[in-house]
Amino acid sequence: MNRHSRLLLFLMLVAWLPSLQAQPVLKQVEPLSWWVGMKTDLQLLVHGDGIGQYDKVSIERAQGISVKAVHRADSPNYLFVDIDVAPDAHPGTYDIIFSNGSKSVRHPYQIAAREKVERQSFTVADLIYLIVPDRFANGDKANDSLPDMAEKANRSQPMGRHGGDIRGIIDHLDYIADLGATALWSTPLLEDNARRGSYHGYACSDYYHIDPRYGSNALYREMVREAHARGIKVVMDVVTNHSSTDHWWMQDLPFKDWVHIKEPYVNTNHQMSLALDPNAAKADLAVMEEGWFVRSMPDMNLDNPFMLRYFQQWAVWWIEYSGLDGFRVDTWFYNEKVPMSRWAKAVTDEYLGFNIVGEVWNANPDYVAYWQGGNPNSDGFDSHLPSIMDFPLQAAITSALTAPIPRPEEPNPENASGRERRGADISSVYNALSHDFVYHDLSHILIFLSNHDIARIGDTFGHDPRRMKIAFTLLATLRGIPQLLYGDEQMFVTGSARRDDGRLRMDFPGGWSDDSTNLFTADGRHKAATTQEWAHAEELHDYARTLFQWRKGKEVIHHGKTRHFIPEHNTYGYFRYNEREVVFVFINNSKESRPVTWTRFREITDGLGEGRNVITGERTIVNDKTEVPPYSSLIVEFER
Repeated sequence: MNRHSRLLLFLMLVAWLPSLQAQPVLKQVEPLSWWVGMKTDLQLLVHGDGIGQYDKVSIERAQGISVKAVHRADSPNYLFVDIDVAPDAHPGTYDIIFSNGSKSVRHPYQIAAREKVERQSFTVADLIYLIVPDRFANGDKANDSLPDMAEKANRSQPMGRHGGDIRGIIDHLDYIADLGATALWSTPLLEDNARRGSYHGYACSDYYHIDPRYGSNALYREMVREAHARGIKVVMDVVTNHSSTDHWWMQDLPFKDWVHIKEPYVNTNHQMSLALDPNAAKADLAVMEEGWFVRSMPDMNLDNPFMLRYFQQWAVWWIEYSGLDGFRVDTWFYNEKVPMSRWAKAVTDEYLGFNIVGEVWNANPDYVAYWQGGNPNSDGFDSHLPSIMDFPLQAAITSALTAPIPRPEEPNPENASGRERRGADISSVYNALSHDFVYHDLSHILIFLSNHDIARIGDTFGHDPRRMKIAFTLLATLRGIPQLLYGDEQMFVTGSARRDDGRLRMDFPGGWSDDSTNLFTADGRHKAATTQEWAHAEELHDYARTLFQWRKGKEVIHHGKTRHFIPEHNTYGYFRYNEREVVFVFINNSKESRPVTWTRFREITDGLGEGRNVITGERTIVNDKTEVPPYSSLIVEFER
């Protein structure tokens, strides 16, 4: 090759290099995959530098797979591509080709065959066990701190990461099953790469990947399979209202209105009534829906149709990919309500009978009932949300069982003889249940004593095991779907009755290899009973286990009717009944022994003979002479 030819070749290479460099590298294509036979339409979010110019999209060797439409975004680094997957499409991996003139980019994309799975979502027959995974059990120390994740493990910090993970959950599924729980709700496991406080997971930085400090997508799917093998359903905690400032798209938003941006910064006003108040000012409603929770949690704009479609597909993808059984949705009413109703309908249309419970945190039953799908709201709005959380009942139980205020000379609430707190009467529970007429479907209400956002009931109830047992009795026998916060079955306490997130979301003793106490095992609980700190753990665990194992097979509790009687002297009698069975519950929330006024209940007790004490298993005859000790309950089941 002569000098002239080499120069010509060099000039051609120089001219060609810019075109090579201009070809984008795809950073994200979401959903990660899809399936044949889905009702939900597929729209790919494609992200890569300059990909917006590659808007000629085709699929190589397509067999029932075709491109319907291509949408550019505000950012030149995104495309949204509508893909049609025919019902008879061939499963396989297809090359999607993005073209711009003579330049092109390929991306392999899998369209899989659906697995034949019979999903049974959570119902009134279940007990949901709620855990905070970072604080439950550390099954893999190797992932505690990772170089690519901002926050490292530091178990000494209440608000730090402690190292719990999915392997730790799998290792202790037998404990959950033995307790009588038949569903597992874990606070979010998706990636949260915040620099501080990332353990709670509610500031998602990647919606399609499990946080690597918990494990992987494949390990999450394994956890679901292992849970199912033990008769445990899995409920995923999801957040549609907000993401994280550390989410990858915050560096380059697809659309200017992808999230709500306000200058200056605007915090939400937290005024729940605005979403259903016919007289509400639009400006106030906008602040509630569009204001941020905190500066690190951008508020998502579900009015953007591409954002809404993104979240609909994301929900469907995780169900189909992992085989999970339900969703719990964080901060439901802060979302734009009409798009959110479309989100719920898209999920339940794809999976008939799939249960979703939304967090509607308010003690007013009218406000809560409004958000349950199918409720006959005066404005015609239907949320399509199957289940709601019964915060009014939770507040009532807390009010009824809150410990006395100790006198100054009695600093220990456990032994306090001071005055009862105002309202510490079982009548609050009766009054809460008397509002059941506002709910159109009592079988889709989640009842609970506490959760990860509420002070530990052991602290609120003054470290009193008697009050704890009453609470377990209520949770196991009232209408609705019961949910128990991990450790409450053993009276985990922080030492303070005020909410302190990092401390109330405490480590489960025995979940770390260097723990001196192991409350996951019967032997460990028995040994711990000799200590002051865990003196009641074994006793309470066994009481709760007896109740919840019994409840699993009780159709009368799952679907039976309720008949209750006005409380007297801080006692409360109620019945759960159907044509075949009757369960009688008598709560004595007073300081003295109280007789059961059996003849007062004759409209339902006539004809009932000998029953069985649910806790002791003994044959029992209840009459007016039956005495119930202070701060205790009696549960008797009868056959008609």
